[in-house]
Amino acid sequence: MTTRILFVCLGNICRSPTAHGVFDHMARAAGQPVEVDSAGTGGWHVGDPPDRRAQAEAAKRGYDLSQLRARQAQPQDFADFDLILAMDRSNLAALERMRPEGNDTPVRLFLEYSDSLQEEVPDPYYEGGFDLVLDLIEDASRGLLRDLSR
Repeated sequence: MTTRILFVCLGNICRSPTAHGVFDHMARAAGQPVEVDSAGTGGWHVGDPPDRRAQAEAAKRGYDLSQLRARQAQPQDFADFDLILAMDRSNLAALERMRPEGNDTPVRLFLEYSDSLQEEVPDPYYEGGFDLVLDLIEDASRGLLRDLSR
């Protein structure tokens, strides 16, 4: 059975497309049947590619994010995905506000799957730290794969 997973951050140009690309790459390599997408709770960057800094850092580790394009999360996503993973509590709260009444799709923080003590993936857009973001996302992706294979 194919698991459908949506990764969500604020603008869908840094953290969530990185998670999308990394997890999709790892899942394919592991033979895990998944459908992956990413979205932002805000719509400022709809149609834009991932931030050039996120793409550059991902490329250093063998991940190609160049074909991804930002989109905004929608209530329909709760019906279309089996699991929705937010990068931080702010986006988790925004997703919960958008949740259709009666829907029980799990919405969790992505780093719940990580071995890190950190609970949120920091937003590197203004402060930098794209390498740390990638470290956290790779770790959580490995944990999510372990969880799905059980």
